[in-house]
Amino acid sequence: MSKMFDAVDALVASRAPLPPAEERKRLRVAHGLTLDDVAGALEVRRATVSAWESTKKLTEPRGPEREAYARLLKQLAELYPASVPATFTGAPAPAGARSLSTGEASEAAVMTATENTQTPTAPAPVAAAPAAASRPASTTRPSTSRRPGARKAALAGVPAGGTDPRFENGPLAVVDVEDGQVLAHCTGGLVLDVPAKSIPALVDWTLREAKLGAPKLSGPGKDADPLIVLTPSALERYGLPVTLTEEERLAGRLPEGHKVIKQLVRAEWKLTKRGFGPWARIYRPATGSERACVQLCIPSWQALDTRHWDTAGQLPPAELARVLGVYASRVMTPRGSTAVTGLELMTALHPATRASGPDADGKRHSEHNPGSLGKDAIDPLHFPPCEVPDGHPVLKDVPRFHVRGPAEKLFEEAYDWARPMTDAECTLRHLVGVDVNMAFAAGANGLPVGLGEATHVTSPVFDPKLPGSWLVDLSHVDLSRVKVGKGWVELDGSLLPSPFTPKGGAPTGPAWYATPTVAYAVELGYEVRPTEAWVRREAGRYLDGWYNRLRDGYLATMADLGVDAGLAPADFLAAMDGYKARDPGLTIVTTAIKATVKGGIGKLRERPRGEGWRSGEPWRALSRPTWRPDIRAAVISRTRINLHRKIVRHAAFTGQYPIAILSDCVVYAANGPSPLDFLPYREGKPLPGGFKLGINPGLVKHEGTQSVLWGEEVRDRFNAPELNLARYIKDGTVTDVDNGE
Repeated sequence: MSKMFDAVDALVASRAPLPPAEERKRLRVAHGLTLDDVAGALEVRRATVSAWESTKKLTEPRGPEREAYARLLKQLAELYPASVPATFTGAPAPAGARSLSTGEASEAAVMTATENTQTPTAPAPVAAAPAAASRPASTTRPSTSRRPGARKAALAGVPAGGTDPRFENGPLAVVDVEDGQVLAHCTGGLVLDVPAKSIPALVDWTLREAKLGAPKLSGPGKDADPLIVLTPSALERYGLPVTLTEEERLAGRLPEGHKVIKQLVRAEWKLTKRGFGPWARIYRPATGSERACVQLCIPSWQALDTRHWDTAGQLPPAELARVLGVYASRVMTPRGSTAVTGLELMTALHPATRASGPDADGKRHSEHNPGSLGKDAIDPLHFPPCEVPDGHPVLKDVPRFHVRGPAEKLFEEAYDWARPMTDAECTLRHLVGVDVNMAFAAGANGLPVGLGEATHVTSPVFDPKLPGSWLVDLSHVDLSRVKVGKGWVELDGSLLPSPFTPKGGAPTGPAWYATPTVAYAVELGYEVRPTEAWVRREAGRYLDGWYNRLRDGYLATMADLGVDAGLAPADFLAAMDGYKARDPGLTIVTTAIKATVKGGIGKLRERPRGEGWRSGEPWRALSRPTWRPDIRAAVISRTRINLHRKIVRHAAFTGQYPIAILSDCVVYAANGPSPLDFLPYREGKPLPGGFKLGINPGLVKHEGTQSVLWGEEVRDRFNAPELNLARYIKDGTVTDVDNGE
């Protein structure tokens, strides 16, 4: 009988009711869950969960997965009823959420605080306005009593505070002086009174009373330290210069004898090796698991590089808190430049160590965290000579002015290639550039990389699954006849760049290549016979979590700007038109996220930065486990190969060839000004394996359009028939031309 009852229960569960696809997604996003989170809990693939939420090709779960999925959605629906819009920290507002007036938002914040007190086990819903809403009406403190917890109108794109009571006021604060009062502008519009009268007191207040910080991003990781941003008025109040002198700027810090540094020393606070500079870290040695560390960001000392943060450094305090808060919630609390943050995000998601299981005495110990790069840097003398830059200790015996060629050095860099236009292309009217979204992030996704030291092998058999560097001659690969899919195609190889060199010229002999480059030669249908290799047999997809975090943050921010994933091609182009003007603050966030990708990859091979370094000596970056030029090379190799694969498929199908390529931007000649005038869409579907319009990493957007006459005139003016027009296609402004480079 019990078996029969179990069968009946299973039958009922197999038909458990589920809400519509839109509601499923709303509930997941409201609780801050990613597709990977749900997939992991239900032990299914990420694509399966995505299909359960799809409004176009909805699939339904079956069996035990359906019962578990229904249970998850039911619990989330109780926490986030459809009539009460709710979002998790940093998540986009659900569809239908409306902008709250100042009064309504304040009332909602009070209601939220009350509900949280009554039901401490449930996450408190936070009223949030759409990201494109207008700025808050006021940037001054509330007229009510000034204390932690006094809230203002919620700022667009950022919920007020966090769900962790330790960090209920958010990850950071912008400290400013208004009407003689020192105020801390936090995320969500919260403003706190700051009683501190010195930098040491400010650090102490931040750690004891401000309730700032952010929870760790992974189980074995560490919570994010609070970030304090100091405006010029706050700098003056605390005895710091508004701007650095030329000598201080070059040194990147204040002199050791500055009075504020002396105050910190007397209060027994310490500074990291970078000293008191634009991104200062002030700490006391940790006691047990308790950390005592505060980071300062000083925009007027150029902490927020305009190349990556645009005008963020000039924003009013409340708006700056909003911009940095969105970035912190969707990426991580900034730890320095976007490059530094990109690198720190890797280790935050994959910490070097974790707690072991209890031993015989019940104690836990620190042990290696599988899948991480470990806590110890690779000995500089154990790096393969082909992978390291000039001046590295492993090359100390190489003559100083010796120039290493491709057979001695791994040249895996992004494209910088162009060619003269053909007569047929000159008869067309437009040059249209398309740009690959977050190309290097897409190149990192799913990429196996070495986790440990390399092993030298002679006469190896090439293995496309083995990360490493291979010395192999690829000069025999003929781009006029290549394999595309399962068949061979004939192409005009003279109009294509070589996939094996950054400048697009064909290789002339043996050269060092990363695994993705050699694997592509095999994919094109050619045999490869490496003569030697440096391979890493311990491998893993170390960058997957990093990619997912940055992708989700970018897509959420672009969705706030009105550009959703999955838009039809024409709708996508329309949504991208003028999107930056919809919310300049969130546009800054998208720029910073993209800079975090590129900067983080670049930091994997950081070069010496002065400090009296001499060629052949180690430099500071070599002491990091994340100094891994081989990983950088593999990501760039895969990114370049991904682009070339699209170019080849496009040429095979349409007969069209690129005019110029710069990194992730490709320029084609076309009869119309839009990408749709040369991209082969059929009934809204793109060429399989070719270019596809969309906002997801790896898809392309419109970079810019100029006339063919503009391109020919520019090249004639500078007498540079192979001038890389991709460099100037965005706005047509031509600068820094030197012999066509």
